[in-house]
Amino acid sequence: EGITVSPDNKWIISASETSNKVHWIDSKTQEIVESTPVESRPRFVTFTNDSQQLWVSSEIGKTITILDTNSKQVVKKITFESKDSADVDVKPVGIAIDKNRHRAYVALGRSNKVAVINAQTFEIEKYLPVGSRVWNLAISPDQKRLYAANGLSDNLSIIDLETLTVTKSVDVGKSPWGVVAKP
Repeated sequence: EGITVSPDNKWIISASETSNKVHWIDSKTQEIVESTPVESRPRFVTFTNDSQQLWVSSEIGKTITILDTNSKQVVKKITFESKDSADVDVKPVGIAIDKNRHRAYVALGRSNKVAVINAQTFEIEKYLPVGSRVWNLAISPDQKRLYAANGLSDNLSIIDLETLTVTKSVDVGKSPWGVVAKP
């Protein structure tokens, strides 16, 4: 389901939702050199800017798994617990990590929230309410805003990353699934 390339161009990662693994493909040889098990239905994979960690969302497993790029071993698993009836639809999908690895942001699907995670301690700091079925995220090139694509409310939430508040929602048309922020 998810594919990414490490910023140092060493690895191509493919997430397999049927085998619940991420596959480490050497970009030079194009060979799979390792397959790491993760929780059920991995959807999105992304590296930290320094290529030292791979973050994997598992939609059905309700987790984010952080893997060390060198050892390909789990550094931390973050589980999103259901705290109220609205959280039964917590399904982590899109992940955005700031370039200095201070914070990571996780789109939590039909729970209509974005989780804010300290990317050093891996603690969940806060949940931000956004539109319906937030699916994917992007950080602005200046690292000041986070954009959240809300598929069922047909809009994009704009989040100020200094104050960690949603500043506005913009209608963007039917069922936005992804978002890219370019300079």
